[in-house]
Amino acid sequence: MLWNERAEKAQRALDGEFWNPSIRMYDIETPCPDGACNTIFHYWWMAHAVDGLADGLLRTGDDWYADRLSELHEGIRTKNGGAFPNLLYDDMEWMAIAWLRAYDATGEERYKQTVLSLWADIRTGWNDTMGGGIAWHKKQLGYKNTPANGPAAILAVRLYRSFGREEDLSWAIRIYDWLKRHLVDPVTGFVWDGMNRLGDGAIDKEWRFTYCQGVFIGAAVELFRETGDAAYLADANRTAEAASAEWGGGILPDEGDGDGGLFKGILVRYLSELVLEGREATSAPAAWLLRNGATLWAATHGPQDPGRDLFGTDWRSAPAGKVTLSAQLSGVFLFERLAALEKRGLLPAADAAFA
Repeated sequence: MLWNERAEKAQRALDGEFWNPSIRMYDIETPCPDGACNTIFHYWWMAHAVDGLADGLLRTGDDWYADRLSELHEGIRTKNGGAFPNLLYDDMEWMAIAWLRAYDATGEERYKQTVLSLWADIRTGWNDTMGGGIAWHKKQLGYKNTPANGPAAILAVRLYRSFGREEDLSWAIRIYDWLKRHLVDPVTGFVWDGMNRLGDGAIDKEWRFTYCQGVFIGAAVELFRETGDAAYLADANRTAEAASAEWGGGILPDEGDGDGGLFKGILVRYLSELVLEGREATSAPAAWLLRNGATLWAATHGPQDPGRDLFGTDWRSAPAGKVTLSAQLSGVFLFERLAALEKRGLLPAADAAFA
């Protein structure tokens, strides 16, 4: 299967170019001679690396992925001072989402304990400033944003699915309702980034990121799956349409090679969940994902490129010079999600995607 093969090649390039056995984590860019690039601990990038490994394990069942997950768990824990919680609620949410997927795939008890310890900490971020919502940072409790609430809702629903605790579903609904009420454009469904960043209650409507659309879509889809309430699916479809309108249904934007390198990978991940739920190969989101995948693969495997399976921030061209881990992970996610849709028969014909 075409996208399965491409996903595997992308995963092996990630491992071959970025994995650093001396720290049991990934280098934050390549090339990185002797690990000299690792001047910052990108905790949330490592969380997404866990999510990518979980993709590979679920796709293949290969113990290699499980072994790498085990190493990475210890590498992150050690680097983070022997535990997993940190100061950023959104980062902890991503870490918990990823290790919950790893736990569901492996049954490894230590992953479950990691998730539960993080979730207990994450819940302390909810406060009444701005009418509720989970804060972004423990030292900035009044700043509420989509990155700290969308993933929290996704996590809470999945915790309910895995362990059956009603309070987790209640948390998911509570967080989602706050997010929709405060940070989703009631006219279009486009998701704004945050509010009260400067303590003035203002909403950062000019910060228009793929990331925010992805996590709201993901939260809505997960709540639909657990409640059967079609209003959630309608929310997800409306935001997907708003995102497509914002970026013209074309190649997703270059949002930089720092944290922004991960943004469109997050949208891809949760947009694919919407396609899986809709079960329609003819859907606009499916065609949008395929268009991006075909474009990125062609750009990085053309006559001027050695085909190293490395991906930059602009999916229309091969990367020149260094490649950041964040950007590479987004490319991996794109091919993994296309492989998942391919397996379910949910990809349109290639020519339809480029019509």
